[in-house]
Amino acid sequence: MAGTLKSVLITGCSAGGIGAGLAEAFQEKGYHVFATARTPSKISPSLADAPNVTVQALDVLSPESISAAVERVSKETGGKLDVLINNSGAVMMMPALDVSIAEGKKLFDVNYWAVLAMIQAFAPLLIKAKGYVVNNTSVAGVLPFGAFGSIYNSSKAAAILGSETWRLELAPLGVRTLTLVTAAVKSNVWVNMAPPTIPENSYYHPLQGYITDLSDGRLQKDGITAKEYGDKVVREVEKGTTGKLWVGGGAAAARIAAWLLPDWMMVSFIHLFPCDELLIEVE
Repeated sequence: MAGTLKSVLITGCSAGGIGAGLAEAFQEKGYHVFATARTPSKISPSLADAPNVTVQALDVLSPESISAAVERVSKETGGKLDVLINNSGAVMMMPALDVSIAEGKKLFDVNYWAVLAMIQAFAPLLIKAKGYVVNNTSVAGVLPFGAFGSIYNSSKAAAILGSETWRLELAPLGVRTLTLVTAAVKSNVWVNMAPPTIPENSYYHPLQGYITDLSDGRLQKDGITAKEYGDKVVREVEKGTTGKLWVGGGAAAARIAAWLLPDWMMVSFIHLFPCDELLIEVE
C-alpha cells in the first residue's frame, strides 16, 4: 500500500524538532514518510508508529549511510521519491576570533555539503518521480541577526544561494526546488546545543553571559510551532511553489527589511551585542 502513496524523505526528524513537525504534517496529508535521524531512537514513538511512516537511520555526513537510505527508499517505492526535504542542520554561536576553523568546517559540512550530497544521491529517484527538493535554510543567511553567529549565518547563506542555483539546474530535469528561508520556529535546537564557552583570553570573554543567554532559546520566543511550520510547507509543496519561501515567526518583517532597508538602517533593526561593555573592558 505504501508504494501507491506519494513519498517524502525528511532528514533530522528527532522529537521536538522541525523535522518531526514536517514528518507529522506530511503523514497527515497521506504521504509515505521516511522519517530519518542519525539516532533513530530519538524519533518520537508517536511518529514512528504512525501509519505510513518508515523510520530510517541516516547520517547525512556518511556516504555509506546515504547510500543505504537510497537503497531502502528505492526498494519500497519502486525507484521513486516524490519529495526530498533536507532539514538536518547544526548551530554554532561563537565570536569569529575564537572559532575553531576545524569546527567551522564541520558546520559547513552539515549545513551545506550534506545537502548537496543528499540531492546527488537521490537525484535518480527524484527525476523518475518528477519530484521536489525542499531545502531548509535560515533567515540568518540573509540578515545577520546579532553577532557571534558568523559561521552559522555564512553556512546558511551558502545553502540559500546553492539551493536557488540548484533549482535552475534541476528544473530542466523535471524536479522542482523550494528554498525555505526559516525564521523563528519553536524547537529543541537550542536545547541540544551545548552553551558556548568563550576562552578566558578572548576579547569577548566579558560577554560570556550575554552569549550564553543567546543560546537559551529566546530567539524562538515569537516562533510558530514545528507542526504549524510543517503544515505551511505541505501546503506550498502541494501547490507546486518553487523558489524562496519565507516561513516562521517574524518571517514577513524580515523579508520586508531585507528588501527595503538600506544597510545603515539594519543597525536599528538587527539586535546587536552590548558593545559599550566590551569597549570598557578592552580599554
